[in-house]
Amino acid sequence: MGRQICRTDSGTGRVDFIRNEIENAARDYRKMKILAFDLSSARGSLAWLDQDVDLLWGWPNDRKNSASFFENVGGLKRQFGSPKRIIVGLGPGSYAGTRIAISAATGLQLASRAQLIGFSSICAMEDGETEYCMIGDARRQLFFFARVRHNNLVEGPSLFSETELRDKINNAEKNVPIFCSEELPPFQRAVIRYPSARVLARLAREANRSFVLPPLEPIYLREPHITTMKA
Repeated sequence: MGRQICRTDSGTGRVDFIRNEIENAARDYRKMKILAFDLSSARGSLAWLDQDVDLLWGWPNDRKNSASFFENVGGLKRQFGSPKRIIVGLGPGSYAGTRIAISAATGLQLASRAQLIGFSSICAMEDGETEYCMIGDARRQLFFFARVRHNNLVEGPSLFSETELRDKINNAEKNVPIFCSEELPPFQRAVIRYPSARVLARLAREANRSFVLPPLEPIYLREPHITTMKA
């Protein structure tokens, strides 16, 4: 049976109708079964969220052995069934870990016909700060810097040398925390924090977010290097 259409011409009627639509959409998102995970850092993170359940698992992320991750995902499916939406952290961070996460999410999406979306891992940190800066090792003697506000990137990620990044951090406001997901001795102000699958799952309920749609790819800090065959 189709949804009744509001035909009132009054301004109050239109406002009430729009308000009801928003409230109905919010209820639908709260009921949705959401599976979230992130493998972009040294700590793996997996979450399940629906109207009645809010669960989070974390474990040391061994990028050479993903058995713990797949065991936990399998256990969730057996206990709660198939998700309706899957959200995966896209980095920046461990390229290998993020590729594993994307591959797993794609496979689960095909099997469950769930909606698949991606989101930047560094916009879903566990600390709950409204605004922070994120730094990380980009290899080849470079580091990345990004600024996040309300779980959205407002600057970067951009690449800097060690000296350049030290200057940028020193010039940053003292009340804005600096996070990293691995030990970075040159930058004493940085505090270790990890991406949180629970934060990703909660963000997946927000219809106004700019999610990445398939095909998903890791967030590259440089242009991907492609090796060509010699003639």
